[in-house]
Amino acid sequence: MPGPHTTTPAQSEPPSGPGAGSGQRWWRTNAARAGCVAAVPGLGLLEPWLGGAMLIVALVVLWRRNPWPKAAKAVATVAAAGLLAAVVPGSPGQAARDTAAKAEAKAEADGKTRPHGATTAPPTTESPAATMPPVSDYRGQNLEEAHGKASKDGFIVKSHDASEKDKFIRGRAPWTVCFQETGRLGARPVLDFGVVPKGAPCPKEDGEPIPWPTMPDLVWKTWRTARTEVIALGVRADHVEARKAYRNDTLPGEGEYDDWRVCAHDPAEGGKVQGDSRVTLYLSSTDNGCPAPDRATGTAIDLPDRDDDGDPDYRDPFPGDRDRTTAFPDGVPHLGDSNGSGGSSGGSHGHGRSVCPRTRWC
Repeated sequence: MPGPHTTTPAQSEPPSGPGAGSGQRWWRTNAARAGCVAAVPGLGLLEPWLGGAMLIVALVVLWRRNPWPKAAKAVATVAAAGLLAAVVPGSPGQAARDTAAKAEAKAEADGKTRPHGATTAPPTTESPAATMPPVSDYRGQNLEEAHGKASKDGFIVKSHDASEKDKFIRGRAPWTVCFQETGRLGARPVLDFGVVPKGAPCPKEDGEPIPWPTMPDLVWKTWRTARTEVIALGVRADHVEARKAYRNDTLPGEGEYDDWRVCAHDPAEGGKVQGDSRVTLYLSSTDNGCPAPDRATGTAIDLPDRDDDGDPDYRDPFPGDRDRTTAFPDGVPHLGDSNGSGGSSGGSHGHGRSVCPRTRWC
């Protein structure tokens, strides 16, 4: 048992050097510290911010619980920072200042050897303009194709809505390039596209409204002529629809109303016609004119029907006989009285046509 004056050995931390025990943390080994320093320039070559982050990690492992002498820590710190500075390019502002200084020095040197009044030397190949890749003209191309080509040429590609609406660009396929402008993001060249929806005309200037065409006056033009004019505005052919101008009229088969006249149209005269617009042309036969107030020759929304059988007079082969229509030229079937009497006329009508109970004629 130790006496009052007996001292016990002082407890100490496990060694952290090369001969550290198996319980030592791996990041406190000399190999880990050297590896962190060596990783700084490697990551800096990939991305400057990665190199900076690795430098911070290296400083932590070098100075936290490291048994190295302070001088060794300082030398390792300076080496890590120097390696990072060697691989990371300078800032755009510093690069510009260096380029300007070189150009000024070259101009001053040339001025000493040139006669008075001589012009200055052209820009050096180190200027930003000289390092910009060749720029193709992508205007009028689909944004998807233009984006791919410009990226292969070495540009960072951006895009924005060229109209005053400044819509979010969702997808590239449904957009067309109208404007392009070059720039820089740090040391990398940038190509910014001003685009409009596919099928839309380009504004006169970037940021101005899209100059959509407007609907002309098509009233009293034939269906054939009016349809051709609408398609010329950029409307799809299957988006141009023909309808009857009178409620009780009927359009003939396709191709048989080519010479019918337009009484009204939607959109009306002066309305904007966008690429996906649908246009409706309301037609009438030249024999009838148009309903008022579109034309003075029309007097009502319905055509004259003297016998009130649903057939307009100009189509009705028997305009004075309500029982005889276009559908039933031999007469509309009639039923007998409610008691079932009425003789032969009650059981049949119209050249022997029989009428059964619970049909539409009952």
